Amino acid sequence: MLFRMLQRSVKLLSVIFLVLLLAGCWSKDNLVILQTDLGDIPITVEMADTPELRRKGLMFRTKMPRDEGMLFDFKETREVAFWMRNTFIPLDMIFIDERGFIKHIHQNAIPQDPTSIPSQHPVRFVLEINGGLSAQYGLKVGDQVRHPRMNS
Repeated sequence: MLFRMLQRSVKLLSVIFLVLLLAGCWSKDNLVILQTDLGDIPITVEMADTPELRRKGLMFRTKMPRDEGMLFDFKETREVAFWMRNTFIPLDMIFIDERGFIKHIHQNAIPQDPTSIPSQHPVRFVLEINGGLSAQYGLKVGDQVRHPRMNS
């Protein structure tokens, strides 16, 4: 009886997964894996990979779920800078090179602060997550982030 219920559950989950995949609601592009000493931590991300999406970022949002974030792809390696103008939630900014290695972490960026936050190194990606999470996850410079766009 239990085995039969488990089989039905697996079949149902498979169908749901397939429907979401076909509908374009889920893709590998929307998931990063933070490799930390605590283990792998999955983060669902929105991609900001056009000038317009990068300009808007997470501005005007009043909340973001704990396991979500935004991944900025500059499509080239260079120094970048961010600010918190019109951003209402504290954020951790994780600056990542093209291979997925963390080069710099700016913790708890202050909401609505117009001060520039530089990458301090050439990077291709910036991951924004809720403020304070990088410390809770034990993230540090040199840790790796996995994502299909990163050449790990």
